[in-house]
Amino acid sequence: MTIRAVLFDFSGTLFRLEQDESWLTELTDHSGDPLDIEAQAELMRRMTAPVGQVVELDAEHVHAWHHRDRDPELHRKVYLEVLKKSGVPHADQAKALYDRLIDPTQWTPYPDTEAALKAAAERGLRVGVLSNIAFDIRPAFTTRGWDAYVDEFVLSFEVGAVKPELEIFRKAVEALGVPAAETLMVGDSEEADGGARALGCEFALVDPLPTADRPDALLTALRGFGVA
Repeated sequence: MTIRAVLFDFSGTLFRLEQDESWLTELTDHSGDPLDIEAQAELMRRMTAPVGQVVELDAEHVHAWHHRDRDPELHRKVYLEVLKKSGVPHADQAKALYDRLIDPTQWTPYPDTEAALKAAAERGLRVGVLSNIAFDIRPAFTTRGWDAYVDEFVLSFEVGAVKPELEIFRKAVEALGVPAAETLMVGDSEEADGGARALGCEFALVDPLPTADRPDALLTALRGFGVA
């Protein structure tokens, strides 16, 4: 089957939230000591994990966790709790860090993100970005002019469905106007992004490595389906 459309996941696929030392230097633990390097790295992992509950939560916050990508208020509520449970007990520090984490202009693109988007667009494929997210990621593209390569953004908090639910994949392929069988989903989560297979899409898995360690995985994924 010929691929006529590509859907890209955002976090861990096109962009990655990389550790920025300037965000973390002022963070302190319960005793007032700065967070050590291991604690900082674990903090960033917990804030970007695509699936799986990352800390122990009470019933109220478990509910918020399961619905975080449908509702920005629930997203903020549960991630402030995650930060608190992850060694950032001071509310002002947690809020300042959270606001940076949800700023799409602070996210780092993978080295081949532009090339992959451009390659798909220039081949005449319909291109979409499909993300479980509770904030608008479009500025990450518009500030670089990459929105010119993207036909549709399908964001969970805007459409009220999350991967791997079939509804969000259905909305995405309908927005692109290409049958699922002719659509390739590229993402970093077998569980979430791989759910596109149930609708009939093809799927390519990429590893959410640090951007410096993953120079061309997107282009390799596209080449594997003859679209780059």
